[in-house]
Amino acid sequence: MGDIRHLTSTGATTPGPTARSATPLDELIETVAFLRAPGGCPWDADQTHESLVQYLVEESWELIEAIESGNRAELIEELGDVLYQVLFHADLAAHTPGEDFDIQDVAAHMTEKMVSRHPHVFGGDRTAETADDVVSFWDELKADEKPHRTSVLDGIPRGMPALALAQKVLGKAEKVGVRVTSASIPDGPEPPATEGELGRTLLALVASARAQGLDAERALRHAVRDLEGQVRSAEERTGEDAESDRPGD
Repeated sequence: MGDIRHLTSTGATTPGPTARSATPLDELIETVAFLRAPGGCPWDADQTHESLVQYLVEESWELIEAIESGNRAELIEELGDVLYQVLFHADLAAHTPGEDFDIQDVAAHMTEKMVSRHPHVFGGDRTAETADDVVSFWDELKADEKPHRTSVLDGIPRGMPALALAQKVLGKAEKVGVRVTSASIPDGPEPPATEGELGRTLLALVASARAQGLDAERALRHAVRDLEGQVRSAEERTGEDAESDRPGD
């Protein structure tokens, strides 16, 4: 990553690469470095990866809101805010002993990852006609890349909101044959047919829970943990079945 830390010792007050070919992205990278350099912003200099987590979460949700609103100006702004978080973490790492990577390392890693995940595009030995074809072998590729993961649940961020976490775990559960259907709803109405109906149903459930002094977020997390237990039990049974099917030594 470009580094303009020398500018602070020469009295410069504005950041930015001097090359005429510099892009707006180059200038933003330099701005982050300038703010975090000695003589720059004290707040920026004090931050750590951990202290920045709350801002990354907030900016991500604001980006989601901009996407859902369909407002172009807000989308540009919020994408920029999320990008700034990435550049901030990279600059911090570039100047933290033991981390020693920068935004170029991040970009190089991501390019390599995307090429390896798309062998159907970059001259590999696979073909994909549909999005489902791609998803099916992505799981295989990820399994090869991360052999330490022994469960379909490994890698799911535990800090996700309960509803997003539930949707993620449900998708993983289906991969091992564990399914939750509308039949599991005790004396429930017909399942919602549209997202509008679903939204109103969920809102009504949360309102009912609130009226009874129940915590909807915590309740859903408990239910998701129960589902995760079912998934791990199914995986154990599959493993045991595979062992029993092996020919004797």
